[in-house]
Amino acid sequence: MNRRVKLAAAAALGLMLASCGEGGGKPAGEAALTVGFSQIGSESGWRTAETRMAQKAAEARGVTLKIDDAQQRQENQIKAIRNFVAQGVDAIFLAPVVSTGWDDVLREAKDADIPVILLDRQIQTREPELFLTSVSADNAKEGAVAGDWLVGAVGTKACPVVELQGTVGSTLVADRKRGFEQAIAKAPNVKIVRTQSGEFTRAKGKEVMEGFIKAVGPRNICAVYAHNDDMMIGAIQAMKEAGLDPGQDVLTVSIDAVPDIFKAMADGDANATVELDPDMGAKALDALLAYRKTGQAPPKLIQTPSTLFLPDTAAAEYARRKDLY
Repeated sequence: MNRRVKLAAAAALGLMLASCGEGGGKPAGEAALTVGFSQIGSESGWRTAETRMAQKAAEARGVTLKIDDAQQRQENQIKAIRNFVAQGVDAIFLAPVVSTGWDDVLREAKDADIPVILLDRQIQTREPELFLTSVSADNAKEGAVAGDWLVGAVGTKACPVVELQGTVGSTLVADRKRGFEQAIAKAPNVKIVRTQSGEFTRAKGKEVMEGFIKAVGPRNICAVYAHNDDMMIGAIQAMKEAGLDPGQDVLTVSIDAVPDIFKAMADGDANATVELDPDMGAKALDALLAYRKTGQAPPKLIQTPSTLFLPDTAAAEYARRKDLY
């Protein structure tokens, strides 16, 4: 008799749980969420850190995060987004490799009622409703902070600058360039004399810097501005191989604040970096969860700070960050 009572109770509990799940497709709660993340790649220490931190944030919130590495190719990202839509994920995070060409695939996600959140970079679209929100820094401000530091550092002396840009076609690259140029425009003695894409990688940054040194001469470069720290690390190596003393003979300012640039500053090989906080996944997840709970859309831009770091704190920052990346 006791066994029959227990079986009946179990059956009733099962019916109750099943009815609770009806209409929602998945059980309620954060653990039911699945998010697809189309990541640009792993071309830099910062990008790797962004991915790792997003994974940790998802685990902490009980969210399943499916990551697709696009290897720097937009066609791979479009394919990944379509795969995520076909899988019926609850949301899609996109770190777009370039700024244009997204409307069609994002419309497919919207038609499937799958919200899209942009990470790190913006897109150009006439339909801003195609994405829920974006989590990024003010990239023009990052460039301006770098330019303001350089203007203050050189004073009134003539300062020819070479610029290592990131991936061509990205709004981030255009904004970092624009912000820097606007800042140095206040100082007629500071001028960009060469600019070229280093594709955000150390190897390409080194290669391009070698070309700059050959083109203008090793003693005709006052400063290097790099759109990320990894390119600057490559440029530092090129300068050393050319017999220059980076950080002394040539000033350096870059963006990201990865551990290796702090080590370079502590060693006297670099001068300044502007932080781009890689912990964007947590902010995106919190915005998504709040949206699902309240139904109210978050602000269109969730902005992260742009903080300048100099050699005086480099050793401490390196010790703090080296295990986070």
